[in-house]
Formats: sequence, C-alpha cells, structure tokens
Amino acid sequence: MRHEDYMHRCLDLARLGGIAVAPNPMVGCVLVKNGKIIGEGYHQKFGAAHAEVNAIAAVQDASLLEGATAYVSLEPCAHFGKTPPCSNLLIEKKIAHVVIATKDPNPKVAGKGIERLQKAGIQVTLGILEDAARQLNKRFFSFHEKQRPYVTLKWAQTKDGFLDKIRGVDEKGINWITGEEARALVHHWRSQEMSILVGKHTALNDNPSLTVRDVAGQNPIRILIDSQLQVKNDLSLFSEAAPTLIFNRIKNDQTDGVEWIKIKETSTKLILEELYKRGIHSVMVEGGSRTLQYFIIDNVWDEAFVLVGDLKFEQGVKAPVLNKIPVKSHFFGTDQVFYFKRRS
Repeated sequence: MRHEDYMHRCLDLARLGGIAVAPNPMVGCVLVKNGKIIGEGYHQKFGAAHAEVNAIAAVQDASLLEGATAYVSLEPCAHFGKTPPCSNLLIEKKIAHVVIATKDPNPKVAGKGIERLQKAGIQVTLGILEDAARQLNKRFFSFHEKQRPYVTLKWAQTKDGFLDKIRGVDEKGINWITGEEARALVHHWRSQEMSILVGKHTALNDNPSLTVRDVAGQNPIRILIDSQLQVKNDLSLFSEAAPTLIFNRIKNDQTDGVEWIKIKETSTKLILEELYKRGIHSVMVEGGSRTLQYFIIDNVWDEAFVLVGDLKFEQGVKAPVLNKIPVKSHFFGTDQVFYFKRRS
C-alpha cells in the first residue's frame, strides 16, 4: 500500500472523534510493520488519550513497535497538556518512520514535534494528503491561524427571498420555511459546532431552543447578542439544555449556566475576540437578517448554508445578501440547499 492509502485510513479514524474532541483536533493514527497494519487508534474525547497512544495500546505484540512506521493525520504533540507529548512516546517505542499529513498550527506544537522526532533519528515524511487533513480540522486551523472561531452562516429563505413574515406585536413563534427533513439536517449541522449564535429579534420572535433534538449529538453553546438586555430569562435560550453566553453593553455576570459578557459595542470583531479567548473554535450564526448581514459585511465568515423552501411570503423580512456564486447545491426533501465558501 502507498503512504496515501494508510493516511486515508488515518483520516477515516480521525472523523470518529467528531465534536467530542473539541477544542482539540480530530486525529487518527495507523501503525504499520512489514506492510501490515499492527495497530490503529484515534483521539476519542477531549482530555482523553491521543490517537498515537491508542494506536500503540492496540498493538498486541509490543515487540513489533521497534522499526515500525507510524501514520498520523496531524503532527504529534510536543508539549505536556492534559496528556504527555506523543512525540516522546513514539521515540520511546523506537518507531523508525513517522508519516504526517500536516503540521499542527497550535504554537505549542507548530513544528516542535517534528523537530523532536528528527533529533531522535526518526525519519519524518510530511505533507501526505495535507489538504484533506486541513479540511477535516478546518475549525482547528481557523482558530489558530486566524485567531478567531470558524464562522458558518445558516439561514432559510422563501423562493422570493424572505426570512420571515411581517409580524404584529403579539405574533410569536417560528414561521417555518423548510420541511422536516431540512430541519433534521440543520440539527446535524449544529451538532458539529461548538457554539450557535442569534440576535435579539430572533430570540424574541422565534423563541428558539438552539439545541440538537432531531439527531444524536451534543448541544452547542448558545450565544445571544442582546445589547440592552431586552430578552427575558423565561425563554428557551435560558434552559438548562446547554450553556448560554449573552453579549451586552450593560453587565458582566454569571449564574446557572448563563454568562453575561459586557463589551463596549456588539460588533462582530469584539464578539469573535471574546469567543477566541474562551477557546471556542467554531460558531454557527443562525439569524436574524441584520446579524447575518453584519458578519457578511465585515467579511468574517468561512462558509454558508442557505436553505430555500418551497413557498413564498410575497412580503416580509428580506434575507441577507451574499453576492457570491454557490459552490454547490442540492435538494433535501422539498427544499434546496445552497453551499457557499468564502475564499481566503
């Protein structure tokens, strides 16, 4: 088998970690001796053993480790965090060759793991399926290279370009645009992100819970922009289902899973800076129209999903404007999904 074949297996293993490893990256490892896989593993949960540790533990005959080749989808760590450095373990087990998909962008590693392996006399091959490895951990790379969370925009609009109907003062609740299949898809997207963000009007009008209900997965951290604290704490956003952060211009406070974060202005720049400080690697912005448009205008987004439902409102709240050509589109149930990617 070629290097690429073993690295594909590493990436498949890494995906199994999913959001459970966040804010760590997803990593897979395959150990090969004399053309045969002798052990494999992946990072399963934040704070738990790394991929290299699990792969080595899976080797039934430890004598096979000496002289083996280790394939890893991300540079082995070189620092003491919640676990010891994996580069040290590979050296200790006398691995002869380490094949790596891509360097780790975390300044605590960033080439140090490779340097340590090479100084120990281990052959290192770098850059095997690098693009695929970076794509797999796009949130992790964005966090360390751009020093902000990976930002995904998501909204549903009608065929005639509206997000919502014109509402009376007492008209509350969600005016559904998409079908049940697309709603389950949205919950799947949510389950892949560390946080989800909405503005004040979305909270007041729709009273969303912003949780994962239709698919298996953990609930993201909920983020609300409410500069003057007009959203009352009896809404679904304040449930115990997930932590909630509230960006405002009035107070700093914390109680029962809710944290109020005071910033001088509720700008995308300051919000993303605060999320970065808290180690939040990704955020899905779900509305409303003004909030989404601010992220577009400030050019602080990475990808966008626009769902177009099979109905018209004829008048209402206009959908945001991306002024981009979608990378791809497909039908999901009765709705059409358009995917956009911002070019760096």
